[in-house]
Amino acid sequence: MSKKTLNQTNLEGLGAASLAALLMEVSTGSADIKRRLRLELSHNLGAAELAHEVRKRLIALRKARSFVGWRKRKAFVKDLETQLSMILDKIAPEDASAAFDLLWNFVTLAPSIYARVDDSRGEVGNVFRTARDHFADIAPRAALEPLTLADRIWTALQDNAYGEWDGIITLLAPTLGPAGLMQLKAAVEAHDQTEPPFIRALRRESGQTTTRTSRLVKRCLQEIATSMGDTAAYIAQYSKDELTRKDIAAKVAMLMLETDAKAALDILENADQAGRDYGQEPWDTAYIACLTALGRGEDAQAHRWTCFTTRLDSGHLRNYLKTLPDFDDVEAEDRAKELVLTWPNTSVALRFCRDWPDLLTAAKIIETRTTEINGEHYPLLTPLAEALGPRHPRAAVLLLRAMINDTLEHARTSRYAYAASHLADCANLDTEIDDYGSHPDHAQYLQSLKSQHARKSSFWARVG
Repeated sequence: MSKKTLNQTNLEGLGAASLAALLMEVSTGSADIKRRLRLELSHNLGAAELAHEVRKRLIALRKARSFVGWRKRKAFVKDLETQLSMILDKIAPEDASAAFDLLWNFVTLAPSIYARVDDSRGEVGNVFRTARDHFADIAPRAALEPLTLADRIWTALQDNAYGEWDGIITLLAPTLGPAGLMQLKAAVEAHDQTEPPFIRALRRESGQTTTRTSRLVKRCLQEIATSMGDTAAYIAQYSKDELTRKDIAAKVAMLMLETDAKAALDILENADQAGRDYGQEPWDTAYIACLTALGRGEDAQAHRWTCFTTRLDSGHLRNYLKTLPDFDDVEAEDRAKELVLTWPNTSVALRFCRDWPDLLTAAKIIETRTTEINGEHYPLLTPLAEALGPRHPRAAVLLLRAMINDTLEHARTSRYAYAASHLADCANLDTEIDDYGSHPDHAQYLQSLKSQHARKSSFWARVG
């Protein structure tokens, strides 16, 4: 390897003095680099000094009010990640208690941060979720008093504006222990009593749980019950009407399954099967689990096949085939693929082919039902075209064309760069295709694009 290659070994060869001079030079005019260097110098003096520097930075972030535009967002997220890294990687190994307090302060920044940054890409949310999840690692090593921690958690949960504290009870349940969980439960139940008694009675009688207070109380009490292994207390938070919802019935049934599979099945069968399909997938999974636990294997198999034939559920088909004798599974899989080929919605059929995976069936669908392909479904079609390219280049090209056509026909200017890239991919795949069948070859397709969309100059500029 060349001694000019930029890597750690070659840089070490420059020596400490040269590197220090270089860092001073590159840090000039860069607040981010200077801040990082100060943190490293502080850590060199010990965890307490580094904690002091991180605390100062968190205070500055809390006081800031300026909006973070898209140009500064990347650096801003990097700053948040750097502070979090200092807490988790450098302070926590030496002083878990200080790290826990800093991590708590870090998460409390979330509302003020969200209020001044566009997080449509989810980058800021990812930083705060990562921070929250590390409480489980640090808390057992920190000197925390369970009752005080319970009060601290309850205060945070009452102002959980952006969901930054979601799941904190579960994460800290081992540290809270029985005493802390009971203290937290008492605080939650006392909060429930702050609602006027007649309102609370009317709400519970009607099964209405739409107030902010009731949602918070229910969520917390259920999380506490789960942490304490109290299934009955968890279920008691649902009204009779709520237990008829498929998603809730499925959740409750899975909790009851180990202790009373028959009662769990009754819960599922009493759920409302009419109306929306919301919650159908977890309901089906729970239903099959109950049938299996009760020794009703044939009924479970029949329901797996029904799940596949009603929505092309690849997971249930896979489980269905696993239980069949040799050769029977091959015949059943062939029968399943025949159904996929004729499925009314090509996007659903192609999604099944991607998940299975079955590129041959995908190619058949694409080549025989080209006009039915929805080019707007690019998150599905782009990776599928890439997978098809090596062995089924013609099918890959047809998928790419579907996305190009959709982009140009609907003038989706934000996707012109992607469409131009897809067109280049079509040109590359053209060398692998001897016969386009009933479809136009690449030259013909390109000419048709130029004829139909000659005025879309911004697209052709990207192609050119």
